[in-house]
Amino acid sequence: MLYLENMERRVAIFDVDGTIFRSSLLIELVRSLIENGLFPKSALQDFSLEEERWLNRKGDYDSYILAVVKVFMKHIKGVSYKEFMETTEDMLLREQDHVYRYTRDLVVSLKKDGYYLLAISQSPKSVVDSFCKRLGFDKIYGRIYELGPQNKMTGNIVDLHLIENKANILKRAVKKEGLTLSDSVGVGDTESDIHFLELIDKPICFNPNKLLYRHAKLNSWEVIVERKDVIYTIPTKD
Repeated sequence: MLYLENMERRVAIFDVDGTIFRSSLLIELVRSLIENGLFPKSALQDFSLEEERWLNRKGDYDSYILAVVKVFMKHIKGVSYKEFMETTEDMLLREQDHVYRYTRDLVVSLKKDGYYLLAISQSPKSVVDSFCKRLGFDKIYGRIYELGPQNKMTGNIVDLHLIENKANILKRAVKKEGLTLSDSVGVGDTESDIHFLELIDKPICFNPNKLLYRHAKLNSWEVIVERKDVIYTIPTKD
């Protein structure tokens, strides 16, 4: 019994946007901020072209999400944090269950097995916190935005260098929380997740983009695709 109590806890790390959540938390938040009048309606036009190009498969997702990020950064300055969080909660009430079955069930299974669950997202941390805590995550990382006078958003990001390096976040959490990478699990969907997946015993590429899929094939990583109500395992070994 003493041995079990002293064992290091295994860790499972998840990317969130497009991996657990079926969209991007930031995209849905920006839409809600526009709908609630905290951002101007004209802001829709600043990313609608890239969105259309992505939906028509004539453009790439990175260009689309970058356009949304620019809209958020442009208009968030001066927004009341109270109204920001009210909009966040309203959005999550609608969107909270819009998740992938595979990753949702994997989170539940790993939680039951005693894993320490770590979530990382490039969306605002306050939004990611609200979404991931309901799923049972132990530690959550997202972009932290500075608050200025009268509790209003300044538009500045705190510790941007930290959140952009997911591998360093994982190493930091393992050291700080006394975890082990032995028998660890990691789930990602784009090439930005490669560095942390390389640290993991069981890397899972879920609905991967082309660059991550190529890397998965080279390294014989597990590739899972969820389409409608079917979950596929795609062979990566020749």
